[in-house]
Amino acid sequence: MIVRNLTEARDSNRTIVSPDGNWESTRMLLKDDKMGFSFHITTIYKGADFRMHYQNHLESVYCVRGRGEVETLADGKKYPIEPGTLYILDKHDEHMLRAFEEMEMACVFNPPLNGTEVHNAEGAYELDAEAL
Repeated sequence: MIVRNLTEARDSNRTIVSPDGNWESTRMLLKDDKMGFSFHITTIYKGADFRMHYQNHLESVYCVRGRGEVETLADGKKYPIEPGTLYILDKHDEHMLRAFEEMEMACVFNPPLNGTEVHNAEGAYELDAEAL
């Protein structure tokens, strides 16, 4: 059994801050845990407005707190995000994420992240990042 505490994880090397200042992510479960997925609690800062395109990963995102929107770039559709909303990037969807308020999100990635990933120039995570 694996048991982790969010407060303790936030005070460790498990919290990664984006270089652009849009988010920080506490990586609660990673590839080395051998579960086949990773689980993160991610804070998206108010005013964040950035493009992502997870070409190497599928992601599910559940909004715990805050408000914003996600826009799929293929068709320009915008979806409101508020507590209780789940969005799933099941087709490696290129998208924009906008935070109207600070948002706390629970995120699951498949394949799992190693732990040190930040977005590359295309808005994706690389598969060969270093482990924590």
